[in-house]
Amino acid sequence: MGLKYTILAGDKRSLELGNLLMKDGNDVCIYGFERLEEYKYGQLSLNEAIEYADVIIGPLPFSTDNVNVNAPFTNQIIKTDTVFDMMSEKQVIIGGKFSAEHEKELKNKNLKSADYFKREEMQALNAVPTAEGAIRIAMEETPFTIHNSNVLILGYGRIGKTLSRMLYGIGANVHVEARSFSDLAWIKNNRYTPVYLKELRTYLPEMNIVFNTVPEIILNKELLGSIDSSCLVIDLASEPGGIDLEAAEELRIKTVRAAGLPGKVAPLTAAIIIKDTIYNIIEELKA
Repeated sequence: MGLKYTILAGDKRSLELGNLLMKDGNDVCIYGFERLEEYKYGQLSLNEAIEYADVIIGPLPFSTDNVNVNAPFTNQIIKTDTVFDMMSEKQVIIGGKFSAEHEKELKNKNLKSADYFKREEMQALNAVPTAEGAIRIAMEETPFTIHNSNVLILGYGRIGKTLSRMLYGIGANVHVEARSFSDLAWIKNNRYTPVYLKELRTYLPEMNIVFNTVPEIILNKELLGSIDSSCLVIDLASEPGGIDLEAAEELRIKTVRAAGLPGKVAPLTAAIIIKDTIYNIIEELKA
């Protein structure tokens, strides 16, 4: 007999994940989506939904306030403590971006857990829908083509690498900021313009679009002051982001905060990535 899964709330990618697990022949309980028109499953109580499963799959992020499970499509409040108290030591909970407090609580309760957001395969594959979503925003929010535009990407991690490759492929003049000399060498090797952190002030006035991927404030008020008023700034980083939003508003620089794009622009693709990652986690737990 296979494992039983409970999808515990989340956004549309979580609902898609439940459907995918069912298509694979798994027994699945889907809980916390009654506000979605496409939700077509019966409603158990929270306790019944938790008891049902061998594996409980939480959303990404698991919680936005460290108190309640991230559940935008239910009218119920699902407290994280309540979920953990209902679980047994035989069960596993797999979620995205558990806080340090939640990880500590799970450990103290002797509950098995894993964080799929920390997995390299998840992060690498997730960069594609993030980059596609960022390009879509750029196309929708600007009156010019990306082709032949001057674009600057802050950071050369997974998203920075994927985004720079896509932008270069559609004819943008790609500039990439990085801090390590090895990254700067690869940026140059890939025919993008390498930008040292200390050179940002020189390059920023010439940019039409700036994408930030670094989760720390890089574009402070001083650097924002060197950006042309027609430039679009898109922040893809998780909290706290990389842009002083208050200063950007004061300087009337158009800024789009665009964290968590995979679940918004490509929920099915995001769900496939999460499903494959969860299968990998479960396989490792068996070993």
